Amino acid sequence: MLVNDDRGNEMTAPSFSGGVNIAMKIPKAEFEATVAFYRDVLRFDVVPDETGTRDVSRTYRVQYGPTTLWLDCVDHYARPDLWLDLRTDDLARATAHLAAAGVATCDEIEDLGDAPAHWIKNPAGLVHLLAEHPAEQAVPLEPPEDAAAAPA
Repeated sequence: MLVNDDRGNEMTAPSFSGGVNIAMKIPKAEFEATVAFYRDVLRFDVVPDETGTRDVSRTYRVQYGPTTLWLDCVDHYARPDLWLDLRTDDLARATAHLAAAGVATCDEIEDLGDAPAHWIKNPAGLVHLLAEHPAEQAVPLEPPEDAAAAPA
């Protein structure tokens, strides 16, 4: 599919797909109860992990089906938030495509270092990590073949 960039030049439209990570940003006051909910009530494996950022004081990793759910304690948050993982095959084209649609990057949200990625927000204000993943590294979105045979 061809689209026009912000200068009217034709370019191939980038592809987008959902990623494999969801980050739940949790206020400090509710963090322990939230971790206990996933660990003790739902009985998921809740594994401590390195935070990798100064804004997150503690983090736990939960395998949530094919998705990794990150439980992040954010000391200065007053309410919880969800951040979604969005993948593209070409970050530069994706960024230009989104800019043409009025979606600006907001990399001030959290430091990404040298990662080939940007932070964006959808119109409702939910944060998405837009990261480049070449097609050969993309995670298939179809359910496994045996999933159709499993009882509902």
